[in-house]
Amino acid sequence: MGDPTGEAGRGALRLDFDRRLILQFRGSTITSDAGVLPYRELADTPGLTDTGGDMLADARAGKNGRHRLVGLLRQSVFGRLAGYEDLNDADRLCHDPAMRWVVGDRAITESAASASQMGRFETKWLSRPENLAALADLPGRWIDRVHTRVHRGWSCSTWIRARARRMASRKAPLTTATSVVPVITGCSCSISLAMSSGAPYGQATCIAPTRCWSRWSPATGAPWCVSNFPGDAAFANPEIYEFLEGEGIGYPIRLPANRVLQERIGNLKRSVGRPPLEVRRYYARFTYQAQSWKKSRRVVARVEWHPGELYPRVGFIVTNLARPAERVVAFYNQRGTAENWIKEGKGAIKWTRLSCRTFAANAVRLQWHALAYNLGNFMRPLAMPKAVEPWSLTSLREKLIKIGAKVVSHGRYVTFQMAEVAVSQLMFKDILMLIARLRASPAPA
Repeated sequence: MGDPTGEAGRGALRLDFDRRLILQFRGSTITSDAGVLPYRELADTPGLTDTGGDMLADARAGKNGRHRLVGLLRQSVFGRLAGYEDLNDADRLCHDPAMRWVVGDRAITESAASASQMGRFETKWLSRPENLAALADLPGRWIDRVHTRVHRGWSCSTWIRARARRMASRKAPLTTATSVVPVITGCSCSISLAMSSGAPYGQATCIAPTRCWSRWSPATGAPWCVSNFPGDAAFANPEIYEFLEGEGIGYPIRLPANRVLQERIGNLKRSVGRPPLEVRRYYARFTYQAQSWKKSRRVVARVEWHPGELYPRVGFIVTNLARPAERVVAFYNQRGTAENWIKEGKGAIKWTRLSCRTFAANAVRLQWHALAYNLGNFMRPLAMPKAVEPWSLTSLREKLIKIGAKVVSHGRYVTFQMAEVAVSQLMFKDILMLIARLRASPAPA
């Protein structure tokens, strides 16, 4: 598909139900992903992709590279945002007019990077330790830039991201298998991901959300942060408790039940009278020290009696939060919101497709998925009209990104003649106006 007419030279296709219809494939002049252009406009407003290009080190030895690192970064992020998570799609995607304009530079007049070049970029160049460290910090820097631009005086804390990565690296290896344990940090629904090796395959989906609220203190001018770490039973590890306590991070973490814990709440597990017709909840709090712990810690227990069930549902949470037991349990249950973000990332971005042979290459792919997820989520609160702000990431891709367009080139301009189905011209105009408001005001002359 190297010529501008795409595959038209192979002959047109006809439909039997009406022979007047002729189908022609012109992949270089017609695109099905014209909706990535407003995302490119949004990324350019705070300079997101330019930041990534400045942080990554170019490992190419030659001097005749066709594409800059920032162009390859854009192709990786925007390609996954549009649903092309497989590198083999790059051979056709490199001729797509919308993707060529997203990549910029020489790709506009020629083509974007091929599948072989993207493979070297993601599995070889970015797998170097310096690039992998920079790429792991890039999602957090994107979050900082967006929040600093939108909320004057507000900023996500950089130190919480670094400690989350240290937490992932310090997680005790349990087996020799390698899998992904995502550690989620950030604000709102924007995330940073870190990979932790050594977790058993069955625990590859455990979640460790870190919620951080950061604001500049009016008294000292320094960042003031309140962070909490709700985690499931996979993080019931004394080393993690000590780490969080040393960093001043509050945590409610699920604690596996054992005989000692069951005996401490024995009175709540005895049903008195007839079985209830409604759900009854009882709470208890006490101090407990396991054999592997260096000190005793606070444990909160919840006992639920459900109609028609013979035995109660019991759960234990170890925490350092000085809250009533009911509030500790309610806060821990908010992990469901983070789990929904994980499910959305798995469904819309396909970030669980980590099929590379090396751990470093899979870590690179995970960071690309995190960047694509964040970029897709930046659009919802920042530049979407109120009527469509609740759209999910999947709906945004199907209705906004997947807009067909015909490209018409003139002497000075290139026109994308957009299809108007789910997104009208008025809605598209509102999106571009909201993005324009995010741009910094020009400096006074």
